[in-house]
Amino acid sequence: MAAIAPTPVIKVAALCGSLRKGSYNAGLLRAAIDISKSINGLEMEYVDISPLPFLNTDLEVNGSYPPAVEAFRQKILAADSILFASPEYNYSITGPLKNAIDWASRPPNLWADKTASIVSAGGGFGGGRSHYHLRQIGVYIDLHFINKPEFFLNAFQPPAKFDSDGELIDDATKEKLKAVLLSLYAFTLRLQGKS
Repeated sequence: MAAIAPTPVIKVAALCGSLRKGSYNAGLLRAAIDISKSINGLEMEYVDISPLPFLNTDLEVNGSYPPAVEAFRQKILAADSILFASPEYNYSITGPLKNAIDWASRPPNLWADKTASIVSAGGGFGGGRSHYHLRQIGVYIDLHFINKPEFFLNAFQPPAKFDSDGELIDDATKEKLKAVLLSLYAFTLRLQGKS
């Protein structure tokens, strides 16, 4: 009898560009982490970017980084892929998210050859314009984004997407979020030569 190969495990670091307690983007990540438990081979961990100091190379001493930065860099290093929840601020990504990206791109660049996906929630275009800038940054840091499905959620359009605690409650949106995770998983396996 032939042995059945174990399902490859993909580790995903989930980063939220919003630091706001009631952030709908953080709500998307909580839902994604919950959904990921139903996807065999996908492990997802929320990585908090709020403790990171502003990027300042004066803080790099003898090739080492401040403790909060080093802990963050280790989480990115251990991940196979990244799920960004990126709100849109002035047609771009948030300052805290750019700061986190910059810290992990300091030598050695820890984003290189990882896969990524972006989800966002907000008004109007649902944060979608932030995706374009994040993808543009990804080109330089060698981060490879899935192309489809795209996920932009107008959080204020009926029916209600989130409850009063910021938890995702809309089943159709959860299915779209699951499709993003499945695509990220498949793309990561393909890029790693495991599919």
